[in-house]
Amino acid sequence: MSFMVDDEIQFYDPQGRKRVYRRHLPHWDQVGRIYFVTFRLADSIPAARAVELRRERQVWCETHTEPYTPAQRHEYHMLFSARVERWLDECQGSCLLADPACVEIVVRGIESFDGQRYRLDQWVIMPNHVHVLVTPNEGLLLDEILHAWKSFTSHAINRHLGRHGQLWQRESFDHIVRSSAHLERFRRYIRDNPAKAGSFQNLCRLRSS
Repeated sequence: MSFMVDDEIQFYDPQGRKRVYRRHLPHWDQVGRIYFVTFRLADSIPAARAVELRRERQVWCETHTEPYTPAQRHEYHMLFSARVERWLDECQGSCLLADPACVEIVVRGIESFDGQRYRLDQWVIMPNHVHVLVTPNEGLLLDEILHAWKSFTSHAINRHLGRHGQLWQRESFDHIVRSSAHLERFRRYIRDNPAKAGSFQNLCRLRSS
């Protein structure tokens, strides 16, 4: 698969139409834009930490109203998204994606409809989570693509490992990329992420330019 040409990439348009929805996290959809997405294994963050994070995030959201200012978005990222990223890089939990066969299943899942339903940029598969830069084709929503990826890979991985039950955390993190500089920061984060896995580094899979 070929990478997107940077001139073809569309960034977040503050004046454009968007769909905003919320589960535990706020999510913004805007047609034709590129997203940085993180989805993780269900046991990748200890339960006590997850409860603490959810409680703190609820309090923050109750005291801040949307649309958030740039300063508020940065504060939210540092308090919650960046903290989760640090926890994930500790490679806690079962780390099922350290199994090369599981990695191949995830690769098949995210690459299956590249160029047909969405366009992939860079991605990395870590022992307990996945980062992807992806642009959905017009008419498709990001959450539909993520649901398809998780459904296919969870069934295939559970079958391979002879296990049952929830594989992925139900909710994912996603950010609409806002500029070429923002995009390069995400690309650099993806490229650098395996080095943070310590002894797991050689088990990570990177698709980078």
